[in-house]
Amino acid sequence: MASSGLETIISFAGFHVTNTLLATLLVDAVILFTVFAVRKRISPVPGRLQGSVEAIVKYLYTTTEQVAGARAGMIFPWVAIFFIYIAVSNLMGLLPGYGTIGFFRGKELAPILRASTSDLNVTLALAVTSVVATHVLAIRTTGLGTYLKRFFALNPLLLFVGLMEIVQEVTKLLSFSFRLYGNISAGESVLGTMAKIAAFGVPIPFLALEILIAVIQAAIFALLTLVFMSIFTETHEKHAQREDSTL
Repeated sequence: MASSGLETIISFAGFHVTNTLLATLLVDAVILFTVFAVRKRISPVPGRLQGSVEAIVKYLYTTTEQVAGARAGMIFPWVAIFFIYIAVSNLMGLLPGYGTIGFFRGKELAPILRASTSDLNVTLALAVTSVVATHVLAIRTTGLGTYLKRFFALNPLLLFVGLMEIVQEVTKLLSFSFRLYGNISAGESVLGTMAKIAAFGVPIPFLALEILIAVIQAAIFALLTLVFMSIFTETHEKHAQREDSTL
């Protein structure tokens, strides 16, 4: 019987190494290995690995450029790393051994590896990183004064709108983290249930669906980050020009 929650694998000096932390380190290692492998074998005629990586990076940069324009170079690294990390983590969580290889504690199996994005701590950390990075880029791009005017004003109506934006930033954290966590955790539960019903054949359609969801959830997180960064780093002059052009 598999455990349904987060499991501590090793503890030392009061620090707990969980199965999702091990999975996070493994994902980081895979990404770094791929980066160095591609960098070492860069060729004018790309092979399969280089071609695949270039296609993904090109698509992400083109999308960022279409949304953010001249600010694409500043925003693109964030969009790329969120998409790549979340997609790799989600997809690796579907590999054989995740959630099934471990050791027993009583009657329950404590898996050594569990998809990192099925841990609310990880998804919340990703959400906090996205929101904080958005506001830091906004301050760097528009200036502290312009940034604060977005939230605070002497006009009572504008002040109310600004306070609503602050509330929206808090709800954004919850939305980002719980959407990703909920979808990946639910997928794990569905696959586990189907595997108990029939180990062969029956889980395949659900596995195909989870592969699709894994990529979609990574794209949603990255694209929402892109949109919010684009909005917050836009100057008032450009925003006004855009509104005038739509009239």
